[in-house]
Amino acid sequence: MDIRMKQQRHKHKESFSILLISNMGQSSKQFHVSLTFVRVFLITFLPILFILLGFLIYRVSTEQNRQNALQAQLETQTARVMELEAEKETLSNENQTLSSEIESLQQTIADAEQKAELEAAAEAEKEADSQIPSRYPCAGSGIMTTTYSDEQPYLAINVQSDGHIVAAGDGTVSSVGSDDTYPLIIEVTHANGYVTRYMCRKNAQMQLEEGAQVLSGAILCTVTSDDTELDYQIVYEGTPIDPLSIIKAKG
Repeated sequence: MDIRMKQQRHKHKESFSILLISNMGQSSKQFHVSLTFVRVFLITFLPILFILLGFLIYRVSTEQNRQNALQAQLETQTARVMELEAEKETLSNENQTLSSEIESLQQTIADAEQKAELEAAAEAEKEADSQIPSRYPCAGSGIMTTTYSDEQPYLAINVQSDGHIVAAGDGTVSSVGSDDTYPLIIEVTHANGYVTRYMCRKNAQMQLEEGAQVLSGAILCTVTSDDTELDYQIVYEGTPIDPLSIIKAKG
């Protein structure tokens, strides 16, 4: 019994010492920590430490994955932006091409419209000109012998056999007749107040009837005798005028 008590008295508890020494060398402190406290501390706080460490690793890993995902998303969006920029440039080039084509088509249409207007104006002018008796009244051999004067308000033209007397402009054969001087008198009414008279001093073969519509150059009659004199007169708004003032071509 005494031996056990003695052994228990001499039995010391195992402990740890922590020595804190000032860097100034003035003082130091020593703390004693029992093994039991260390064991309790390790059992209690070590799992918490591992949990915190694991959580920290998880957070770091999650944050890294999130950063990687964001980086991948950013790269994808950057590539998409570059693709859209390329599409924008392509569309811009196509738009410029279409604008050029539209401008060219508009210019072509404008040119075509202007050409059509000019052609219509030329046609209208031609039609208006064709209604003015500006053509020489003979086709074939016809020689002018006297000119217009106040005493003789017409042109005298010598026409040979088989020569033709033609309309000086578009119009209507308004009358066909004769008198003591002229066996054949043809009168054609034109637009704009013009009337032409074709007065033959010898018989001629009439080609058209009264009321017929004629174009400039249409044959009115055919001369059947040599040295047939045609007296050609133009009347404008009831007054005779010099035919040579409006005749454009002779022949």
